Amino acid sequence: MNLSMSGVLLLGVVVFLFFRKDGLKASHALTSSLFGFYLASTAIAPSIKAGGESLASLLGGIKF
Repeated sequence: MNLSMSGVLLLGVVVFLFFRKDGLKASHALTSSLFGFYLASTAIAPSIKAGGESLASLLGGIKF
């Protein structure tokens, strides 16, 4: 739950920044949100979640 909330928060900030810089129109943000909402209810959603978790663990394992 913690990882998914921080991921949603991060993506929300990115969308907000794109919107503020005129790189993303409101209609594009709405379309992307609806696409993500409907994609989450498909059969591919567990694979996407597993890929996201794998990427997060990979990035979390990088030592500077």
